[in-house]
Amino acid sequence: MPYKKIPLVVIIPAAGIGKRMKANCPKQYLKINQTTILEHTVTRLASHPMINKIIIALGAEDEYFAKTHLSEQAKVFVVDGGKERVDSVLAGLNIIDPNEFPWVLVHDAARPCLALNDLDSLIEACLAENIGGILASPVRDTMKRGKDFLIQATVEREDLWHALTPQMYPTTQLKTSIEQALDAQAVITDEASAIEFSGGKSQLISSSSENIKITHPDDLALAEFIINKQLSTNVNIQENQ
Repeated sequence: MPYKKIPLVVIIPAAGIGKRMKANCPKQYLKINQTTILEHTVTRLASHPMINKIIIALGAEDEYFAKTHLSEQAKVFVVDGGKERVDSVLAGLNIIDPNEFPWVLVHDAARPCLALNDLDSLIEACLAENIGGILASPVRDTMKRGKDFLIQATVEREDLWHALTPQMYPTTQLKTSIEQALDAQAVITDEASAIEFSGGKSQLISSSSENIKITHPDDLALAEFIINKQLSTNVNIQENQ
């Protein structure tokens, strides 16, 4: 089913400090190829022709953003983030006019390897079906539930998915769902869980395994490898056209 191309807005919650990285700065400001992870992420999103605005939710004491080139980008806007991811997303939603941007995407600051064809698939699926959705990857490994580093049970992996980002929903629906969940003091770990709490539906759109989130120190080297491979592939494609 064809879909109408409309302007889209992306919220990037970037107020976290990334304790698990054990770095001397928030992980989104670590560098790959002399460029911060956040800049890689924003540049990738901004290159999509349907994305007209990118809202970055920053921590109150962020001293690193001003040292990047992101404030020079016309599509980039900044808001004060909150204590939790959901608070930062809501801060971004609060400045969006749903009449101008009826759909919103939320993407992790530390996912710089997003493939544009995966982004295309997400946008196309959501707009064609008029139902929000998320990029996700099927669980391939045997899953164990453990406690105190001892196995308690084997979990059937069939129908299990890793929830990734971007996650895309109608702007008003997502804002209302988050507000309802926060009022009920529900645990909200991503946008899909807020939609789930309010009884809404979400599509699962398969994503490349390259769409990793940089969380631990080893992830930085993997992300660098993926980004360089993607850049090399794009150059080769352009040279052969």
